[in-house]
Amino acid sequence: MIYFLQTNINSAEASSYLPVALQVAFAVGLVVFLTFVTHLLGPKRKTSDKLQNFASGIESHGDARQPMAIKYFLTAILFVLFDVEVIFFYPYAVNFKDLGWDGFWAVFMFVGFFLCGFTYILKKGALKWED
Repeated sequence: MIYFLQTNINSAEASSYLPVALQVAFAVGLVVFLTFVTHLLGPKRKTSDKLQNFASGIESHGDARQPMAIKYFLTAILFVLFDVEVIFFYPYAVNFKDLGWDGFWAVFMFVGFFLCGFTYILKKGALKWED
């Protein structure tokens, strides 16, 4: 943003943004217009059946605030963490010839840190389901 403020943009470059600005203005205007029209034209009959919570036709029973084991959430977070780390192997696999030995040692260090974290998780017992 600061770059655009510092450079002198002539009118030819500024006019190239006109279609985008018009499209954004049209989209916002359409949303506001349709929201207003549906509010005016929509039915306003509030019955007791319409004001009840929708539960897919299944009668609710019990409390929705039941305690859940933290192991489930911990396993889900660890899966996401290690899954994202594995994604970083793809660029190396695509460019391993171009990266050479420097790339090899960088990935070797990455795998080392990866395994250190996994060993720490195993030693802490984060993946043990039995208490």
